[in-house]
Parts: sequence; structure tokens; C-alpha cells
Amino acid sequence: MKNTIKAFLLATLFILSACRKADSKNTETKAETKAIPEFKIDSVKITDSIKVSEKLTLKYESTMLVFPTITDQALLDSIYYERKGITDFSKQGLQNFLNKDKTEYFSSVKDKNNDWTSDIAYPQTWNSGAFMKLRSHIKDFLQIQYLYSSYEGGAHGNYGFSERIFDLKTNKKLQLKDITTMPKARLEQLLFKNINTIPSGTTDSQGAVKNSDMLLLEVIPANENFYFDDKNLYFHYSPYEIAAFAAGDITIPVSWDELKGTLTSEFKERMKIN
Repeated sequence: MKNTIKAFLLATLFILSACRKADSKNTETKAETKAIPEFKIDSVKITDSIKVSEKLTLKYESTMLVFPTITDQALLDSIYYERKGITDFSKQGLQNFLNKDKTEYFSSVKDKNNDWTSDIAYPQTWNSGAFMKLRSHIKDFLQIQYLYSSYEGGAHGNYGFSERIFDLKTNKKLQLKDITTMPKARLEQLLFKNINTIPSGTTDSQGAVKNSDMLLLEVIPANENFYFDDKNLYFHYSPYEIAAFAAGDITIPVSWDELKGTLTSEFKERMKIN
């Protein structure tokens, strides 16, 4: 009887000990989960204009994304690569930067010799614009599009795009070689083959104009302005980069199937590409 009681007590102590350990592990897991900061995105924006003369108005526009949970200095420098001189990446810090940038832009035009304004034949607005747009945040890949625009007289304004992908696991900008090992020549062939997949929207008196009809190059280079979704890798080209200005910006997709056998194992596994 005594042996039975002892066995029962030992079993009870074992169960209680196991429960305490399980509770301890659960508590630790919850604590670890809470310790991981939630990824957050915010933005700052500024739009302002001034009248320089009777015939000239200046307009400044800019939108910048803010990433409160990113603390790696090198990564932040890479994200804001075109904006030199930023030391404070907080929302207020970036807002202060835009205010300073706006003031410098206005001054750079206003401080010119006033004689040049007499050459302006009709009222016009010159502008400077810079805009950041979130493409996606998936699998710890942060994809950002940058648009820059300007007009300082002439037949039309200018604009251009930059696409960047940041790996939040390594805190580095993603390179094309991190996605595919396809030889350059073969990738260029695919880009040329797919040039008309996404129409630019350009038309003439005969209707829609193919992208291939407006090309300025015989070989389309695989540039660094790429991004991706669950189906394709996309290469984005600004006006004049590969085609006439009338074509606007051109985007060329290359499907994962077309890149089959060349996708890096790490990227393929992380994006769950079959």
C-alpha cells in the first residue's frame, strides 16, 4: 500500500514538473514573440509653390516613406540613397529634410540672374518632384518605387523611375544575382521577346503603337530597376532608356517559368516558387 502511495506521489510530482516546464516554455515563446517589433510604414509629404515673376511659378512636391522599425544605418542610407545628407530618419527628421530641400530648390532658381526670366514668353510653372511608393512588403522583402520628375521649360518635362528591393533579413539591397543566375545574353533575349507583353499605351493615328516599334536599341539590357510579384520578375525602363520619349516608361516581365533552372535556391525557397 505504501509503495502504491509513493508511486502515485512521484507520478503527480512528475506531471506537475512537466506542466511547469511547458508553461515556462510557453511564457518564453510569448515573450520572444512580443519582443519582435511589428513592421510599420508611415510617410511625410510636402507640396508648395512660389511666384518668382509675372510669368514664372515654381512648384515643389515630394513624398517620402518612413520606416520607424528599421534601425540599421547602412540599410536606411541605401533606402534614401538619392537624398544625401539625411542624419535623422524619424518622421520629423524626414519632414525637416523636405522643408530644407524645398527651400534650397526655390533659392537655386530665384538667385539666378534675373535677366533670364525675360526670355520666358508665356506664364508657366516649373516643378521638381520626388516620390517614394511602396510596391510590396512580402517574405521580408521590401520593394520600393522611386519616381523623379521635373520641368524647367521646353517642350515637355522629364521623369524617371528607380526600383529597389531590400532584404530585411540581411539589411541589404537585393541584387539580380540573388534572384537568378541566368546568363546576361539569354536574359536579354527574353527581354526582347517579351517587349510587347505590357503595352505602354502609346497611340498614333493608326491606333496602338507597339513598344518594339519605338525601340532605340537593338539589345535591351537587364537593368537594375527590377521588382517581382508571385508570377514574374519585372524590368522597368524610364523614358529614353530604351525607347523614344513618346513610349513613356516601359515594363517588361520575365516569368518564373522562363527563369526555371536559374533561380537561386534561397530565393526560390523563400518565395515558395515551384
